[in-house]
Parts: sequence; structure tokens; C-alpha cells
Amino acid sequence: MAVTAKMVKELRDMTSAGMMDCKKALVEANEDMDRAVEILREKGLSKAAKKAGRIAAMGLVRTAFSEDGKTAAIVEVNSETDFVAKNDEFIGFVEKLAELALNAESDDIEAFKAMAFDENSTVGEALTALIAKIGENMNVRRISRISGDVMSSYIHGGGNIGVIVAAEGADTDENKAALKNVAMQIAAMNPQYVRREDISEEELSSLRKITLESALNDPFTLPKPILNGLLDKVAGVWSKEDISVLDEKKADKSFNFNYLPNFLSEEAKTRLAGLAIAAKMEISENKIFKGLIDGRIKKQLKEICLLDQTYVRAEDGKQTVAEYLKSVDKDMALAKVVRFEVGEGIEKKEEDFAAEVAAQMEAANK
Repeated sequence: MAVTAKMVKELRDMTSAGMMDCKKALVEANEDMDRAVEILREKGLSKAAKKAGRIAAMGLVRTAFSEDGKTAAIVEVNSETDFVAKNDEFIGFVEKLAELALNAESDDIEAFKAMAFDENSTVGEALTALIAKIGENMNVRRISRISGDVMSSYIHGGGNIGVIVAAEGADTDENKAALKNVAMQIAAMNPQYVRREDISEEELSSLRKITLESALNDPFTLPKPILNGLLDKVAGVWSKEDISVLDEKKADKSFNFNYLPNFLSEEAKTRLAGLAIAAKMEISENKIFKGLIDGRIKKQLKEICLLDQTYVRAEDGKQTVAEYLKSVDKDMALAKVVRFEVGEGIEKKEEDFAAEVAAQMEAANK
């Protein structure tokens, strides 16, 4: 029995492989359709292996919800180029993975790849087949699943950033809309924590230490009494030129001392910071300095803690996210959020097109 066009079409419909690849597989398999599928998968594995070392930092984020709306899943799948990320087949693949992630027992990617994609393949095998077909390296990078009384999500930029939000409270349209707004805020502002209580004592201690050291290394931002005390100690530390500038500006009653750094050498500013660091113990006990540090930490917490952030759509420009949620439903409490941004943390390869062309020409001439 010879390989027919109908058989080739059937195998192509099943695998999405090229016509000639399908015909060769059928010939090699002696017209056994199941064996031909296996052969194409084996060849797909070979093709995918060649692409596995290439950096995949583009891609898509997609979300999915359970039928009852109480569980949401989010998945990030990477590709090498933005062009592939806009491919309908790739988009469909990522959307199906988000649906499958609803039933994942954990966020472990290897376990997820071992899950059934369809009747004939696992997620990992389906990924390999898509790599072989499209010709780019791809990677199922991460998944997450959360549950709550009321849920919402937001996808930004067509799939560059995805957020899912869960809260405790009434499952109403008003609450869902509010959570959607919060999800948009999370996408834009990328808070590190939901609330201050989520920050460990160790992290808070580290934040205080960094803030204190930063203040000492920039002494011109210190409270005036502390700065003046440091300036009284610069004799013998600064150059004559810098001492002269300091004396001149002190004598000028109309001079705004905030501009003094603009007239000093870099060495003078470095040595003043050295004096501040040397007096660390003394300065740290200063009540005014403690207030400065507390104020700076509070400002940083407002930036990194979601509920402390100013709600971006606040009419008065002051309302926090926590206050906004309370204004919608005082009994609703934010439980958990997940934010995925495509390629975050992946070291992207810097392409040197000229060098690549030169290398190819050199190889061709050998």
C-alpha cells in the first residue's frame, strides 16, 4: 500500500507538521499512522533540543478562572521574539495552559509539564511539538493559582503583564470591579507586599539600615543642626579651596545653603560623608535624625506596600488603596495577589548583528 495524499493530510492535521515531513514519516513507519506520529514527535524533540540554549525572554501572560469564579490561575510562557508571542497558535497554547493550571496541584513547573495536555501528549510534549513547528525556543516559565471569595484579574499590554487578585468578602459586581481597579494598580506600580505586616522583621531591619547608611552618605540632606555640626569639623579635612568656599558662603547671608554642594569639590563631599559615617553612633541617637529616618522609611513603605500606596484613581490624590477598598465594601479584605511580568529576571542576550554577519561570512569562507 502506497502513501496517499489523504494519509499525508490526516497526519498533518494531527501534528501540524510539514507535508514532506508527514510523507517521510509515513514511509518510514510503513503507513502506520500511530508510528508516524511518534516519529514526528521524536524528530520534534531533536529540533527542539537544538533551540533549547537560545534565550526566550519575550512571550505572554494569561489568566483563567474556574467555573464558580472562586479560583484563578496565571501562567507565563516565553518565546524568543515578540513576533511569535503574537502568533495565534502560540496565544491559543498559552490560553490552554492557563486553563490547565487551574487543576495543577502545585506551582512546580516540572510537575505541570507532566500533566496531560490532550489525549495524546503532556504539556511538555505539546511544548516541544510547538517549538519544532514554529522554530523558536519556548519555555513554560511559571504558573500560580489562588482562591478567594471574590476574584478579579487584569492583563496589560496584550499580555506583557498579568495580575490575579483574591479577597475575602461578598462576591458582588461592585467588589469585582474594585478588585479589577486594584489589579490595574498592581500592574502599574508593582508593589512588593500587600500590607506592612507581610514584611519580616529581618527585612524591616535591613530597610532601616540601608536608609540610615544612605542618609549618612548624603550629609547635605541631613537636618541642618547635624549638617552644621559636621561642617564645624572640616578644618584639616578639606582642602584650602573648599574651606574658602565654605567661609565665603557662610558670610553671604543671602546664600541658599542647599546649593553649597554645587560649589564644592567631589573630594570635599566624600570626606564630609566620611565624617558623618565616623559619627554614626552619635548621629543615630539624635532625635531629629531618628525622625528623618522614620519619615523616609514610611515613605518607602507607601511605595512598596499595596494597601499603603496612594490609589492611582483617587479624586483627592491622597486616598490609599486600603481606603478605596473600604469605601467600596468595608467588610472586603484583600487576601492574595500574584503579578507576572514577561521576562522579568531573565538576562536578555545583547545581539550584535554586525558581529553575527561577520561570523557567518567567516564560516562560509572556510
